Amino acid sequence: MPATSPEAVKDAVRKTYGAIATTPSPSGCCAPGCCGGTTPTSSADIGYSDAERNAVPDGADLGLGCGNPQAIAALMAGERVLDLGSGAGFDAFLAARQVGPTGHVIGVDMTAEMLARARANAQTAGLAQVEFRLGEIEHLPVADASIDVIISNCVINLSPDKAAVFREAFRVLAPGGRLAISDVVAIAPLPAHLATDMSAYTACVSGAALIDDLAQMLADAGFSDIRITTKDGSRSLIEGWVPGTSAGDYVASASIQAVKPHAAR
Repeated sequence: MPATSPEAVKDAVRKTYGAIATTPSPSGCCAPGCCGGTTPTSSADIGYSDAERNAVPDGADLGLGCGNPQAIAALMAGERVLDLGSGAGFDAFLAARQVGPTGHVIGVDMTAEMLARARANAQTAGLAQVEFRLGEIEHLPVADASIDVIISNCVINLSPDKAAVFREAFRVLAPGGRLAISDVVAIAPLPAHLATDMSAYTACVSGAALIDDLAQMLADAGFSDIRITTKDGSRSLIEGWVPGTSAGDYVASASIQAVKPHAAR
């Protein structure tokens, strides 16, 4: 992480994504420094089908992800879903369609501009079972044991306190609840030119944690059945986020899955 305070890191992330949210009619990644850097990212390239991309309001898909958490979430009708770092609402809307009118989806984002955009998109979508709340993923505005599934797409890497994120995720999940997360992970220690670069941090690179460290954080939070699986072919995607840095040698897209035991402590 860049040599600055956690609050300064959050402020940089908030400003970057606030600017993205207020860019009119973005196509893919809409501004240098977002997850996608100078190269636009299409959701089709990270695992979303045409049907999924066409099922949400215009402006909900900002092309900011690194995978498709819907593909591993196995959502069912009636489930309660929480989307960490919900942005303009893309994954939240897809989840709402899967859980149906008897389910409920909460999106949490710390960027007011993203929240405003998501709420406007929700009104367009007409999905009464989805709502968006302003908050930080390290301090979730969500009740204990009230969620069945937590999804997230390329957001936890941006947190300066990932252990707190996983503790909060554990708290809000009901026993037997599960994580289904797409994110970036470090596959080797980052060199100084990446680790200390704030623009690389807001581009979802230098905040990536090593796989073993993430697994330990999840275990320390109380999770079981922890699976972190890197995805083949993510090098070109990541290289486009921060061109010329060889980021693909150190960071990869991955799926992160875990379960809160029924006999949770």
